[in-house]
Amino acid sequence: MPEGETLFVKGDKGDALYGIRRGQIRIETGTPSGDTLTLNVLGPGDLFGEIALFDGQARTADAVAAEASELFVLRRSDFLSYLENDPRVAIRVIELLCQRIRWVSDRMEETALLPFQVRLARRLAILVEDFGMEIHISQDRLANYVGVARETVNRQLQIWRRAGLLDLGRGRILVRDRDRLMRETSVE
Repeated sequence: MPEGETLFVKGDKGDALYGIRRGQIRIETGTPSGDTLTLNVLGPGDLFGEIALFDGQARTADAVAAEASELFVLRRSDFLSYLENDPRVAIRVIELLCQRIRWVSDRMEETALLPFQVRLARRLAILVEDFGMEIHISQDRLANYVGVARETVNRQLQIWRRAGLLDLGRGRILVRDRDRLMRETSVE
């Protein structure tokens, strides 16, 4: 699927689980007025769409290609048939759901309790871990991911740029000092 294409939107019928073979998918939500919040940025090997796959209800967020992506699809009907034939898969599914619940709980805790700079450093560290030291993301998208204004993200990135932690380019962030970035992720 090409960059910028929407795979599904919040409220769509959920009938499949997706896996990323290559590329990046943004999971996001928003308001009718156009405000958006990036919930997650996923890359090769990641799965998404599991909530609607399991309960058959509507999608809980939008999925948009952040770059050209190749996906694989597991339809709900095929998954349920497989699950009925091999109940051991249910254990793996429960583990996946628990992992997602823990992730959501951690994000809620960060948002409510941690300073913005720590949240931004943590998001950058996750992106570095998933995609390498050169992250292709706009400051607008990064701001949506952290839940603040782009100007706030820009101010902090400029501070880190001047300190030699990273370099900035159009639509990209190059992390120069991973160890210092990791130190920024902790609360003193």
